[in-house]
Amino acid sequence: MRLASKVALVVGAGTLKNTFSIAGQLGNDAAAAIRFAQEGASVICADRSLAVAQETAQRTCSEGGLAEAIELDATNSGQIDAVSQQVAKSYGGIDVLHTNVGIEIQGDLLEVQDDDWDRLMTVNVRASMATARAFLPLMRSRGAGSISNVSSTASLKWSPMQFLSYSTAKAAVNHMTRVIARQFAAEQVRCNCIIPGMIRTPHADALYPCEAAALEGHKLRDARCPMGRQGSPWDIANAALFLASDE
Repeated sequence: MRLASKVALVVGAGTLKNTFSIAGQLGNDAAAAIRFAQEGASVICADRSLAVAQETAQRTCSEGGLAEAIELDATNSGQIDAVSQQVAKSYGGIDVLHTNVGIEIQGDLLEVQDDDWDRLMTVNVRASMATARAFLPLMRSRGAGSISNVSSTASLKWSPMQFLSYSTAKAAVNHMTRVIARQFAAEQVRCNCIIPGMIRTPHADALYPCEAAALEGHKLRDARCPMGRQGSPWDIANAALFLASDE
């Protein structure tokens, strides 16, 4: 197994669904948590909603994996620090930190509001920084570790859907990842960024006000993909597994 005996924390591990989301559909991080456990890791499923974290942990355990759920608001640095202490006490350290926390707020330069901008930067950038800051020392004490952050192709290019604050925040995550990777490489702590294209998730459903709009929207998203279809959360989970492994 590729993650045998490793401890993995997945931040944002729950799947928040809309009423019209496909039954059984997972978010990217829920899929990553399950995949990590399938490869032998003890997985800590963290989410601001304990209920959805428990749902992921229960599914993981039902498939023979080892997982527990914890409540964690990744915008609360005090809570993050407390969880890092709890993890150190319960597991003796951590090997893998996978963070995928984000929201979108629509608006171009002429529409974006200061409060929305600040809230999005807190959730989409500071959360990744704060979790890495809290858990990297546990990796240093083990002499190795892997951090992976999830970004978006919106960080690289203009999008027909106007999300100036989201695109800017994800670009910040990209470069923060580079800086962390370079600084701690000599200590064998790796930091990488996964930049998904369009993925069919319940999170994407939240872009639309109703089921009919979502169906039409996903058709357009499929058409924009070179293969004629959006990706799957398992595509992202498999990339996360590779980065978490010793490969």
